Amino acid sequence: MFRFGDCCSRWFIGCLLMALGASGCMTPGPSYEPSKPDLPAAWHSISGGATASMEAKDLSRWWERFDDPLLTSLIERALDANIGLRVAEARIREARAVRRGVAAGDGPHVSVGGSYKNVHSPSGTSSNVRAVGSDGYETNQYQVGFDASWEIDIFGGIRRAVEAADADIEVQVEAARGVRVSLAAEVASAYVDLRTAQKRLVVAQSALETQKKTLDLTQKRYQAGLVTKLDVANAEAQVASTESTLPVLEVGSRQASYALAVLLGKAPGDLDAELSYPATIPSALDRVPIGVPADLCRRRPDIRKAEAAIHAAMARVGVATADLFPKITLMGNVGYQSTSSSTLLDWSSRFWSIGPSVSLPVFDSGKIRSNIAVKEAQQEQAVLNYRQTVLTALQEVENALTAATKEASRQDALRKAVEANRRALDLALRLYSGGQTDFLNVLQAEKALYASEDTLYQSFRTVSTQLVALYKALGGGWEAEGL
Repeated sequence: MFRFGDCCSRWFIGCLLMALGASGCMTPGPSYEPSKPDLPAAWHSISGGATASMEAKDLSRWWERFDDPLLTSLIERALDANIGLRVAEARIREARAVRRGVAAGDGPHVSVGGSYKNVHSPSGTSSNVRAVGSDGYETNQYQVGFDASWEIDIFGGIRRAVEAADADIEVQVEAARGVRVSLAAEVASAYVDLRTAQKRLVVAQSALETQKKTLDLTQKRYQAGLVTKLDVANAEAQVASTESTLPVLEVGSRQASYALAVLLGKAPGDLDAELSYPATIPSALDRVPIGVPADLCRRRPDIRKAEAAIHAAMARVGVATADLFPKITLMGNVGYQSTSSSTLLDWSSRFWSIGPSVSLPVFDSGKIRSNIAVKEAQQEQAVLNYRQTVLTALQEVENALTAATKEASRQDALRKAVEANRRALDLALRLYSGGQTDFLNVLQAEKALYASEDTLYQSFRTVSTQLVALYKALGGGWEAEGL
């Protein structure tokens, strides 16, 4: 005997099985392909100098090139204890947890529950009830069992959501790597600032001692009637002017020390004992393994992060597109149901049900299409942000390379200026002691020597900080393992 209901059931199950078979090869939205930015073949700023090399090497521990054990120790401690880095690592764990939650949507969900209801029914509707009067009956209903549901990802919406979550993890991983890169550079820069301030303070104190000796000589010559009071006043003004620079340099030294402490997750001042003794300004003017521009896309975390953001945005276009298609859910429950608690768990009280549920959007006033357009616009933004990130990276490398190279060549002239000013001061003092020149030449020679020495140490700082900036711009300071 032909039954229309049985035929429809078989037809539906057959279609469902066909859809399940096809579900593995259907994925909505655009598929991600790695970006291929248009990059120059070589760096514009490289002219064969001694500060750059086209050879690409491991930059994960670039600070060791400065050959300063204390700097290496500070950076390693910062990478272990910095609070900002810990926050970034926690965001990775958060993204991974979100991904697990998204992936759970592709599997069955089972819950257990029970219920009790006291139902009042009109008279004559049931015979298995207790009469409560002429107007009806009441009965107790007990139920306990399992409920299960499984949304079958035929059209790939969940797969795309998992893909987006995977890309989000990569975004956070690269963000953490970016924090490591910035942190190492910040520690190195603060350390260079500290050593520079200490060296400038030593130079200022040395200049002050020289100027005090000149003042003493001038006072003796005044007492002997060889010079006027004007020379003494000028010498006193010179001493006072130099003394006024000492507190400023001390502030710079303290602030750099405080910054280092905070970067290491410590309170300001905790590193004072360790950093109080002056040392040389770290320098690494050997050939920097700068590589070629194409290396940036593999090395810089911000570029890798922007690339992962494109992947996530494209996957979310697919998630939004999947909403255009039907959602098929298999649902079922099994358990016991009875009007009496004493018979609830009897075999005769068992029940079960299973069947599919299909939901197909027919009219939503354009909501789904609008959401797709939003995701497509976000994808376009991610692509443009990637391009801008690449251009900014190129600019940062060129800027740092140019600054370090030109400042290094400037140091040769500054060293010559220091030596010439030192000879000029010695000559001026000898001539002044013999009464062969006026005091103005001595003052000018002292000022010139102090200024040239101070400028030289500031130049050392510029070269070192620009080298730090160059290593940062190259994406140095992270390793693939550990995140």
